[in-house]
Amino acid sequence: MTFTLERFDLDRFVAETLAEDLGDHGDITSAAVIPAEARFRGVMDSRNAIVVAGLPIAEAFFRALDPDVAIERLVEDGARVPAGTDLIRLTGKARALLTAERSALNTLQHLSGIATLTRAYVDAIAGTGAILLDTRKTIPGLRVLEKYATRMGGAQNHRMRLDDAAMIKDNHVAVAGGIEEATRRAAAAGIARIIVEVDRIDQIEPALGAGATHLLLDNMDVAVLREAVALVAGRVPTEASGGVTLETIRAKAETGVTYISVGRLTQSAPAADIGLDFEAV
Repeated sequence: MTFTLERFDLDRFVAETLAEDLGDHGDITSAAVIPAEARFRGVMDSRNAIVVAGLPIAEAFFRALDPDVAIERLVEDGARVPAGTDLIRLTGKARALLTAERSALNTLQHLSGIATLTRAYVDAIAGTGAILLDTRKTIPGLRVLEKYATRMGGAQNHRMRLDDAAMIKDNHVAVAGGIEEATRRAAAAGIARIIVEVDRIDQIEPALGAGATHLLLDNMDVAVLREAVALVAGRVPTEASGGVTLETIRAKAETGVTYISVGRLTQSAPAADIGLDFEAV
């Protein structure tokens, strides 16, 4: 089955990533050391317990350099696997597999790291009814992939792009002259989804009255969050945001907010420990 994501060109991503690694003269080490006819078989495995994300992309790097490579995928993206789990087995041209190895591992380790951290946050709020959201705090050029990884970890995507919804934040408010006026302008522009960031209780009613369809409750402590949720009373979805950690997320979720957004899912996730060992066939 072909791997597809909206607004993501897999062939182009693979080609550009390999070009970055190959430089002007290619893999000079493998060309010098490995006979052209040599073949390898290898196993890619998890060294730690992880949530897998990016296997189809990793496989695409090997296929790009050896179209005849034999790949057996042993788990699927989104799977939670223990340390020592074999992820894929592959057999093909030794030079091609060695050349593609780093690009494949870099991508898989990065995306699986995001998925693994995301799952930890999802587990931390299990049973509260709150939904975990990611943010736009992504590495430039990798947003589609990183947000795919958060989905594999169990989160929902927040805005993918600036045109998905209006999000009125403090800088917009400062220029517009107030939350009510900024929100009113967005509504007058015919924008259907208007997310308004509030950091004080007294900003809630002006935002709602002017047309907010979603309130982002920014950097509020648990007591203030609970008060805000009670005041909104289900009129629009509420979202806790700002400085959320694994240690604080459950208490915030138990206030009754609809969503909790966490920038560190994509901004700070450590790479998963995944290895690939080859042997001559």
